[in-house]
Amino acid sequence: MYIKQGFDSDKMAGYNLRLPNLFWDIWELTLSRGFNMYAVIKTGGKQYKVASGEKLKIEQIPADIGSEITIDQVLAIGAGDSLKFGEPLVVGASVTATVIAQGRHDKVKIFKMRRRKHYQKRQGHRQNFTEILINNILA
Repeated sequence: MYIKQGFDSDKMAGYNLRLPNLFWDIWELTLSRGFNMYAVIKTGGKQYKVASGEKLKIEQIPADIGSEITIDQVLAIGAGDSLKFGEPLVVGASVTATVIAQGRHDKVKIFKMRRRKHYQKRQGHRQNFTEILINNILA
């Protein structure tokens, strides 16, 4: 094995022993918060993988800030090793979420040009979004 000059194996030994412990600490924290159950939902023509406690920006929906919404279009639900797919939706499953904010994304600039034809077109677009907090997943 090639070892660089100035490589201190004593320092690296302690570092390598700490990595698995850090991994398991994060894993236990994740399980204790209840993030092991997740769902794939469909809203605004897009699909999102969500877990309870996550914040998510979705296409704008008409809802007041602080109101609780229910998303019934659940495509799949998973918990640990088990996964349940719908055909196309999971029967009786829903996801409840709280609306945190309404806003607009950063501006996307569109520039079109035809070389040597004196044609330049500039355009901009800002997409509206709704930010939600996933409360719980009901299977």
